[in-house]
Amino acid sequence: MNYEIKQNDKFKFIDEGEGEILVLFHGLFGALSNFSDLIEHFRKEYRVIVPILPLLELDLLNTTVGGLQKYVNKFFEKLDLKNINLLGNSLGGHVALVQILKHPERIKTLILTGSSGLFENGMGDTYPKRGDREYIRNKTAYTFYDPAMATEELVDEVFEITNNRLKVIKIIALAKSAIRNNLGEELKEIKQPTLLIWGKNDNVTPPFVAEEFNKLIPNSELYFIDKCGHAPMMEVPSEFNAILNPFLEKHKE
Repeated sequence: MNYEIKQNDKFKFIDEGEGEILVLFHGLFGALSNFSDLIEHFRKEYRVIVPILPLLELDLLNTTVGGLQKYVNKFFEKLDLKNINLLGNSLGGHVALVQILKHPERIKTLILTGSSGLFENGMGDTYPKRGDREYIRNKTAYTFYDPAMATEELVDEVFEITNNRLKVIKIIALAKSAIRNNLGEELKEIKQPTLLIWGKNDNVTPPFVAEEFNKLIPNSELYFIDKCGHAPMMEVPSEFNAILNPFLEKHKE
């Protein structure tokens, strides 16, 4: 399903459906396709908005979790979004956490899946390696429980990004920023109802990370999905939506 990409000032985004607002933040190698099943399911009853995060477009100084948070805050102000159900995957979850801690007034609920912010097996360790397609294939497959999810198309996307020297520098900058920006005890300040949906076989942010989030965020509930990796909304969309749906319904106004 192809959705119209809208533009308002410097912001590019998808805006589908009507009703209460559900905003989705993708991760470091994320793309709109990661959320296609989720968008299709929830646009029937919600206004689903997906900003295209400028992960590799910001100047190097602002290529950080904090820089992305400032960008999304301006995006919320520009569209005057309020009472947001905010969902983030991986690095997108981390950005969502920093946003809710700095500007809680616009956020109604928080949904995290495979989020960084406490611990992750860094994509910034030996990654990314330029020019080695097999290495990129293995790293992409590592994200999923089922390695077949690392399709040629997906591997091509990541390979193209990691073959560009400046993009590689920015990816490493973001990965290192995520590791440095450990939120720890700050998470206790989050008051909004929070839903944690985690793959039981997540190699990047393993299950103990979800348990720690659950312990630190006061009003949070945690669901594990078996045989699922770092991107549940992509790998097992029907199970993911079945957990998210009642949570959103419960908090509808």
